[in-house]
Amino acid sequence: MMSGENTIIDNENISSGPDPDHATVKFVASNDKDLKYLTQAVEEAYIGVECGDGGPFGAVIVRNNEIVVSCHNMVYKYKDPTAHAEIVAIREACKKLKEIKLSECEIYASCEPCPMCCGAIHLSRLKRLVYGAKAEAAVAIGFNSCIVNGVKGIELFNKSNLEIVKLDASIAEQVFHNTKEKLSL
Repeated sequence: MMSGENTIIDNENISSGPDPDHATVKFVASNDKDLKYLTQAVEEAYIGVECGDGGPFGAVIVRNNEIVVSCHNMVYKYKDPTAHAEIVAIREACKKLKEIKLSECEIYASCEPCPMCCGAIHLSRLKRLVYGAKAEAAVAIGFNSCIVNGVKGIELFNKSNLEIVKLDASIAEQVFHNTKEKLSL
């Protein structure tokens, strides 16, 4: 696949023309492996809200089909606006693996990462990003609209080897509807 080409994969390939302003993103129907790890990320999102640690966002980092870390948003607990699920997961995985390059790992995020998290994903050299909900689902319940376009708006992904996959899984968007009343945004 060429950089800037948007491909939709759902049992058959359908390609639109190149889009030089956006990263390459595959939209795919779920497979067992991806759904398993995305479901874990969504479960983390619920845990984070239930215990008051942060918003409904979860992330799981996997290496060789084994979970390295499973984390959720910790913004409220740490009083740190950078403690997004993806950032927490990258920090914990780097500590656990004693590496700053996670090039043999994949990250599963319950929601499309914001620009900050996309930068961290790129810098940590993760080889694959799989996410569930579009960022617009978070904005719809009151999260800041600056989180939108993290994946699409960062030109550096056009120059990286990162595979980006938007998984077609409704469970990832349901977490926002199910936790909206518990958040004070």
